[in-house]
Amino acid sequence: MKFETTMKSITASASTVVAALLLITSASAAADDAGWYLGGNLGQSSATIDEDKIRANLAASGLTMTSIDSDERDFGYKVFGGYQFNRYFAIEGGYFDLGEFGFTATTSPPGSLSGEMELTGMFVDPVLILPMTERFSALARIGFSSVEAESSFSATGSASAPPNREKRSSNYKYGVGLQYAVTERLGLRAEVERYRIDDAVGADNEGDLDLVSLGLVYRFAGEKVAAAPMATPPPVVAAAPAPVAAPEPVRTEEYCSFLDIAFEINKGAIQREEKERLAYLGTFLTKYPKTTAIIQGHADNVGSDEDNLRLSQQRADGVVQYLVNDLHVAPSRLRAVGYGESRPIADNNTSEGKKANRRINAVIRCATDIEGLRVIPARVTLAIEMEFDPKSSEIEPQYRDNLAHVANYLKANPTVTATVEGHAATSIGVGAREVAVSDELAMQLSKRRAQNVVKYLISKYGIESSRLSAEGFGNTRRVTYDDTLAEQKENRRVNIILNYARK
Repeated sequence: MKFETTMKSITASASTVVAALLLITSASAAADDAGWYLGGNLGQSSATIDEDKIRANLAASGLTMTSIDSDERDFGYKVFGGYQFNRYFAIEGGYFDLGEFGFTATTSPPGSLSGEMELTGMFVDPVLILPMTERFSALARIGFSSVEAESSFSATGSASAPPNREKRSSNYKYGVGLQYAVTERLGLRAEVERYRIDDAVGADNEGDLDLVSLGLVYRFAGEKVAAAPMATPPPVVAAAPAPVAAPEPVRTEEYCSFLDIAFEINKGAIQREEKERLAYLGTFLTKYPKTTAIIQGHADNVGSDEDNLRLSQQRADGVVQYLVNDLHVAPSRLRAVGYGESRPIADNNTSEGKKANRRINAVIRCATDIEGLRVIPARVTLAIEMEFDPKSSEIEPQYRDNLAHVANYLKANPTVTATVEGHAATSIGVGAREVAVSDELAMQLSKRRAQNVVKYLISKYGIESSRLSAEGFGNTRRVTYDDTLAEQKENRRVNIILNYARK
């Protein structure tokens, strides 16, 4: 009598495809957000005992079932490891124990039949991840499980028990869940999963077992990035392009822009009143001897492009020469770049706009103690190199500390306002895989990036919206060419400009 078929026990989970995980993940270690993690869930499992089949099997033996007591709930758990390829996809594999389920049926003539089944196994699941906020994500999975069902039976009186059985079967499983990032490495999960299983007999008896559980996830991605041997190379020279297959490490740098020097029309000489500002710059470079500076020269649109480019370069060279000769800054720490009329900050149709565009900016790789500067500059630029996916505007967790630094500075200086500038690249990929980014899409992406930073500062730190503004410049203000993946990443950036009230 095959009473094992009476248990529509259901519960399964997983086959040991950890080796497959190793093979698959090795091919994608360069993806953003990639990394290993471990986790575990604990919760309640539930099955359905098929009372009709029990009654039918007893009737076939000449017995009538008078009552039945079913145990259809137990505690279940799973432990797992996984690899996240990017923010949207991961693969998990591990071990599960769905607990024990059973029944006791009483019969006429007097007797009883009891059965128990324990379900354990292994699983591997592709997992789809849908970020909903910076911390909340939805999960969906459908995968494969290998389940071992151990059934045992006992009988009294007129009933007789079938032999104990063990059966291993493979089937599918699926589930949904939510995940909350407590920190960059630790997350909380809530999941509902359904396991499709066979019973321990080879009869045609299949069923579903559900596991509702809570769990923890610990990620190792942060350690992996920090340990990468290519994390601190010297600046890439144009003659030595970076290999396409090796991604650049995450870099977060701060820049301070101290100068806003105006020039007379068609003149490159530094005016006497502007030399005091250059003294501030020299003092800063002396205080922080490891910093370097790029002196940027600009012009209005009067005259030819060639003349304006030459004049802007002449202005930048003049500032570098003054810093070296008069303020004794090492020339190796300075670089002069002329941009001509290509980067206006005002309307060239007015005399005031033309004057504003005849200017010098010093972009300085500076120390982080902005609050400690004795001389408050006219403009401070935090050029946080926030990496974005090619077509994404979402803020990555690794930049939250930098934004906290900005927020704390704004709170400490209530008269300061901030302008967030978003930027984009002209293309994605290199070589045969290069895809051009339209000007319209680049502008949309840059605006969204700036707007997301503003929203984050408002919602997370309570900065007044009246003190923040967002601007998108598309790909019109690139800091480098887009010939390599590293250069494209550098152009996908956000600048935060701190504006001081004029006294």
